Amino acid sequence: MNIGTASEKSGLPPKTIRYYEEIGLIRADRRMNGYRDYSEKDVRRLHFVHRARDLGFSVEECRQLLSLYDDETRESAEVKAIAQTKLKEIENRIAELVSLKASLEHLVRNCHGDDRPDCPIIEGLAGRS
Repeated sequence: MNIGTASEKSGLPPKTIRYYEEIGLIRADRRMNGYRDYSEKDVRRLHFVHRARDLGFSVEECRQLLSLYDDETRESAEVKAIAQTKLKEIENRIAELVSLKASLEHLVRNCHGDDRPDCPIIEGLAGRS
């Protein structure tokens, strides 16, 4: 199938598919005319990467996961370890965002938002509050 069809079936834009091919994440066959030719297996791999990226996995982590996806003798413990590491990273980011939210809420709450020039938000961003 051509890249347009592979794009529709995988949910990835053609530009992203070309990028994944360029970095060696996936590999499409070439027709005699030079056009890419994707198989159903390629589309399943693209969908796998799409879902993994949606869950926050990096390209390199996707590379690892694809390797395990292709390895029928894999141990699920390897896959779980990668997922647990990603989960911990997400939990850490959430904690950071909660802290940022609390800080910004404090600044907004303390700003009068009127026509006076003094502003706790500006002072806070400048490190003076």
